[in-house]
Amino acid sequence: MSTRENGRKILADVLGVDYLEARDKSTNSFNGPLREFSETAAFGMVWSRPGLEKKFRSMLCLAMLTALNRPHELSLHLQSAINNGCTVDEIRETLLHTVPYCGIPATLDAIKVAEEFLTEKGLLSSESTD
Repeated sequence: MSTRENGRKILADVLGVDYLEARDKSTNSFNGPLREFSETAAFGMVWSRPGLEKKFRSMLCLAMLTALNRPHELSLHLQSAINNGCTVDEIRETLLHTVPYCGIPATLDAIKVAEEFLTEKGLLSSESTD
């Protein structure tokens, strides 16, 4: 199996077959080279390495995407985190851990994205806690 094929397998594992199929349908000559690079480098070379469990890699992605303030990618990797076995509590704690390193505004944005995502998935109640 080539590095890219292995990356595509991992991508399907962590984000879901439906995600990969939709991605393939929307791939074109403009975005194709970046997607090929992502499949090969990010998933085929980095995510495939031994030493870190996929769950931990997902938590790292959540923290880094919070630091970079990338809500679209954060939403994708929230799905990956759930698929890789992260609990709602682990996701919350990962995001809270970013406050002293990334600042309250970045973490606040990430918490909002996560809260909306988790509520939509039925994993978080929309009730307030007083």
